[in-house]
Amino acid sequence: MDDDGEGKLLAISEMSDLFGVTLRTLRFYEEKGLINPVRKGARRFYTSRDVGRMRVILQAKKIGLTLVEIRRVIKLVEGGAPRRDQLLELKSICATQQDLLREQHALLQEQVAEVDSVVDSLEKLIAAS
Repeated sequence: MDDDGEGKLLAISEMSDLFGVTLRTLRFYEEKGLINPVRKGARRFYTSRDVGRMRVILQAKKIGLTLVEIRRVIKLVEGGAPRRDQLLELKSICATQQDLLREQHALLQEQVAEVDSVVDSLEKLIAAS
């Protein structure tokens, strides 16, 4: 089945297999307006645009962006802004996420050090008892 010249339409199971996600995940992204499959009766069919969006969604999800941020990235990528402006904005979004992840990493390192200290103390108490 063709999608009006843009390529082959994918059934939900094909889309699921292509990206290694569940049908539920695809329905969730549809519910949130991130992808917009074509409906033919009760069946969903995904266009090349949806495939591109899924690539963006999964990459953005991998780096920890929220649904709101993912929606912003999609709008930016599909918008009519000059390519350089798009790239600068995407870089800004990624840099902000990078800063956030570095802060979280530092906090996790502190927590691991604290847990290590507690475990060491407990081991000493166990050995002394």
